[in-house]
Amino acid sequence: MKFDQPAGTNPIDRMTVVGKATPRIDGPLKVSGQAPYAYEHQDVPGKMAYGYILGAGVAKGAIRSIDTARAERAAGVLAVVTHRNAGKLGKGRMNTAKLLAGPEVQHYHQAVAVVVADTFEQARAAAAMIDVDYARDGGAFDLAVARTDAKEQGGGDAPSAVGDFEGAFASAAVQLDQNYTTPDQSHAMMEPMATIAAWEGDKLTVWTANQMINWSLKDLAATLQVPVGNIRLISPYIGGGFGGKLFLRSDALMASLGARAAKRPVKVALQRPLMANNTTHRPATIQRIRLGAGRDGKITAIGHESWSGDLEGGGLEVATQQTKLLYAGANRMTAMRLAVLDLPEGNAMRAPGETPGLMALEIAVDELAEKLGMDPVALRVLNDTQVDPEKPERPFSQRNLVRCLQDGAERFGWSRRKAPGKVRDGRWLVGMGVAAAFRNNLNMKSGARVRLSSSGEVTVETDMTDIGTGTYTIIAQTAAEMMGVPLAKVKVSLGDSSFPVSAGSGGQWGANSSTAGVYAACVKLREAVVAKLGFGPGEAVFENGEVHVGNRSADIASAAKGGEIVAEDTIEFGDLDKKYQQSTFGAHFVEVAVDRYTGEARVRRMLAVCAAGRILNPTAARSQVIGAMTMGVGGALMEELAVDKRFGFFVNHDLAGYEVPVHADIPHQEVIFIDEADDKVSPMKAKGVGELGLCGVGAAVANAIYNATGVRVRDYPITLDKYLDRLGEVV
Repeated sequence: MKFDQPAGTNPIDRMTVVGKATPRIDGPLKVSGQAPYAYEHQDVPGKMAYGYILGAGVAKGAIRSIDTARAERAAGVLAVVTHRNAGKLGKGRMNTAKLLAGPEVQHYHQAVAVVVADTFEQARAAAAMIDVDYARDGGAFDLAVARTDAKEQGGGDAPSAVGDFEGAFASAAVQLDQNYTTPDQSHAMMEPMATIAAWEGDKLTVWTANQMINWSLKDLAATLQVPVGNIRLISPYIGGGFGGKLFLRSDALMASLGARAAKRPVKVALQRPLMANNTTHRPATIQRIRLGAGRDGKITAIGHESWSGDLEGGGLEVATQQTKLLYAGANRMTAMRLAVLDLPEGNAMRAPGETPGLMALEIAVDELAEKLGMDPVALRVLNDTQVDPEKPERPFSQRNLVRCLQDGAERFGWSRRKAPGKVRDGRWLVGMGVAAAFRNNLNMKSGARVRLSSSGEVTVETDMTDIGTGTYTIIAQTAAEMMGVPLAKVKVSLGDSSFPVSAGSGGQWGANSSTAGVYAACVKLREAVVAKLGFGPGEAVFENGEVHVGNRSADIASAAKGGEIVAEDTIEFGDLDKKYQQSTFGAHFVEVAVDRYTGEARVRRMLAVCAAGRILNPTAARSQVIGAMTMGVGGALMEELAVDKRFGFFVNHDLAGYEVPVHADIPHQEVIFIDEADDKVSPMKAKGVGELGLCGVGAAVANAIYNATGVRVRDYPITLDKYLDRLGEVV
């Protein structure tokens, strides 16, 4: 099915199942331990063996020699695989560094060996017996130093310019020119990267934790140098990903190599230190923002520059992308520059680009409001735009930012906000902060197969994944709505490369795209059912388990009495995203309290107001947003991968040293969804929301801390050591 015209009225609009607050249908399986995660599958043929990965002990250099003799003689050891005996390997399109080092080492904890043994403990003990002699090279590990050699990129990451930014900024009545920094961050998901691999002849089956089945299937085939058709990748349940499981990682490759060498199925889980240094992370940024405005508050100049780093051949943290679209302003400039760093690979982490970009931009807007003597909400409303500021001929498909801000301000009690440092509650300084939320809507081609049985049960098959987001449920709701059957009559099977290729889970495109693919397949199934029933022309209505065409009706199950009916289709998106700017919007409001003596910051209240098209399942969507808000608190107050700038690795590479929010850190969170349906994005008229809930949260916390204390911090995370010595000015 081609989606190249705005959606008209369709069966989803009835919203008898779609749009209803529905508990997760996979919830009982998960809480009872019956949902198998990657490391837990029991249906693997053969006696299981265990793999343990040894990570490189240097950040950059080469392996002079590697002695595995002691490890190979150790009790229970079945195989030791290194670059010497792994065979010829390629590199996946989505990987920046090779997943197996040797002889070159590209980053710290890059895999150098996997030991396979009868037990995990035997594999771990034997891995410690491998002697590796490295030739260490000097590397670049400090973004602040490397930024001087950073280069602008081409394509969609090239600098943009509209009007005369420099002239408009120089002549602006009110100017802001500030630098902001965000640190390296870890995905820190609960489930580690984990894989079980089993070979049967030249056929490989991989049970793994992966968000994008087809991407990783192709990259594993390319890396192993085997045909794609010889590999099956299975990932029905995933314990969190946040972008860290978008791509093939070393657990899948090393389990596959280990299983081939040991001639046994092998399971591998990356130990937590390798989660930080062996996989991907959110790269640090240094950002400069310049804003110019008239005395009336109208922004006349917007300039945003960002520096980030990655391995040679890697990519930018696209921190300026929201600045191109969020506010009006005739004269604008954005530029991003990439420095080569020899730290572990940087890549996508929940809302890449907008998360660090808004952490800077939305502080800058608050600072501009202060210079103007304006309310921060009013300044944002004043500078709203209903068209793409860089391409005014292109309107937004829908844009309800102003309503998000105004409704949120009323709900939060924004009118009670006082001047910085003026509200106290005993020893606590109390403040409110706001930030706009923005995330582009992306659509991805997505396919599905649907089956109707003689019992009237509808089965959906797609390689789409559920990373804890509620995908099983919204896909079931879509099929139930389209086929007019109860939710209990729908079975959903996900995460298997033998199913039609879907959008996968990433970029906030998963929900809208995958359900649109199911919609397309159901349209074909509806046509097949009507044909089987022999009904003539007319609009078919599917409801309450029956099919109605004109004055004729039949039980839907009767159409399949002669055998199962199967239909398959793929949603393909046309160029509506070129005619209309498709984005999601929101507003975050936060209240914090800061201890006037110790500087301890506590978040007291949080509110998110989101405009993200039709909300397919309010229960699941709310869970996504409050989870994102929680992550935003972590990014604002505590999360930081500390870089050892001598040896090039992340020091706090476990959940003891890498701090994330816990229950005591998170107060009451409220989420409001603006009622809207966007007919320009898909037949579902929905957009993503899971990443929007994070965008802007960090800045809202930062702005609240400033309002509480009168002390501005522009370097994340906002730990008390960065402002404690200045609290005396307001106490």
